[in-house]
Amino acid sequence: MATGFFWDERTFWHAGGNYAGTLPLGGLVQPLAAGGLPESAETKRRFKNLMDVTGLSGELDMRSAPAATRAELERVHPTSYLDAFKEASDNGGGELGHHAPFAKDGFQIAALSAGLATAAVRAVASGDLENAYSLSRPPGHHCEPDKPMGFCLLANIAIAIEAAQAEGQIKRAVILDWDVHHGNGSEAAFYDRDDVLTISLHQEGNYPPTSGKLHDRGTGAGEGFNLNLPLPAGTGHEGYLHAIDTVVIPQIKAFAPDIIIVACGYDCAAPDPLGSMLAMAQTFGDMTARIKQTAAEVCDGKMVVVHEGGYSEVYVPFCGHAVMEALSGSDIHAPDPMHKSLTIRQPNSRILAFQKEYIDDLATELDL
Repeated sequence: MATGFFWDERTFWHAGGNYAGTLPLGGLVQPLAAGGLPESAETKRRFKNLMDVTGLSGELDMRSAPAATRAELERVHPTSYLDAFKEASDNGGGELGHHAPFAKDGFQIAALSAGLATAAVRAVASGDLENAYSLSRPPGHHCEPDKPMGFCLLANIAIAIEAAQAEGQIKRAVILDWDVHHGNGSEAAFYDRDDVLTISLHQEGNYPPTSGKLHDRGTGAGEGFNLNLPLPAGTGHEGYLHAIDTVVIPQIKAFAPDIIIVACGYDCAAPDPLGSMLAMAQTFGDMTARIKQTAAEVCDGKMVVVHEGGYSEVYVPFCGHAVMEALSGSDIHAPDPMHKSLTIRQPNSRILAFQKEYIDDLATELDL
C-alpha cells in the first residue's frame, strides 16, 4: 500500500486580509513588504514544490478530495456558527473569532481543507492507503466548535474523526498535536469523551496563553483522556524526543486506538517567528518515525498526519519533507541546509538535563 498525500490548489487561495503579522493594519502598525498574516500559502506551496523537485511526490499517491459536507461539519460545529461563517464568506469575508480572518469564499475553502483531512482518514481507516498526509489549509486545531481562533476556521481533525466514527470505520482515535501552540480546538471537541485521546505538546503560555494547562485532563467520561504537556521555551531536538519516548508513546499504547492522527505544526522549529523552540527538520522526521512504529504496533500502521502551523517559508518545506520521508519510507532525502547551524544552537548538556527532568516531573505530577 502507498502513502497518500492529499492537497488542492484552491486551499492556497485562502486569504486573511490586511495584517502585519498578527496585528491588523492601522494606527502605528505599518504594512509589511510581503503583507498579510504569518499563515500564508507559501509555506505549504513550497513544501509541495520541494517534494516535486526531489522526486518524492512521484512515490506518493497524490490525491484531492471534495469539500466536507454540511452534515459532516454539523457533527462538530453548531448550525449557528456555520450559517454565520457562510454568510460572511458569501458577502466578502470578515472575522468571527480571534485572529481568524477570511476573505470571500473562505467558507468553501475551509470546508475543502476539512474535506482533505476527512478523505485522508477515510482512506487509511479503510485500508485503501497505508498512511497519509493532508496538506490542509486553513489549519484547524485552534477552532473550537463555536469559535474560530488562531487562523483556524473549522476543526479539520475533529470533523474527520467524527465522520470515520459515524461510518463505523473507527471507534477510538488518538490526536497527537506537536504544533508549538496548544491544540485547544481538538481538546474542546472531545473534552468530555473517552473514545478520543487528545495529547498536546506545546510551548507553555504561547497561544492561547490561558489554555493548555497541565491539569486540564478532561471532564465527565473524558476525565484522563486529555493530556497537555506544556514545554519550556527553548526545548530542542532531544527534549521533544524525550517527551515522545517517555510520555506520549506509552500513553498511546495504553489507549490502544484504531488510528493515530498527528496535528503537525512546524512552528516549534527554531527559525519559526511564532515560537521559541529549537526543533529541527530531523526532529519532525524522528518524531514521525517513532509514531509510525507505534502505529504499526497498536493499530496496524493506521496513521494520518494533518498540516497545522509553521510560518517560516524557508524552513517549513525541509521539515515537511523530513516527515514525508519517514511516513513513506522513501530513500529520497532533502538535506536540511540549516542542520549544522541549528545543531550548534541546541541546548547544552545542563539545560537538556533540566528539560528532561522537567518533562519527567510533569509526568510524575500527573501520575502517568
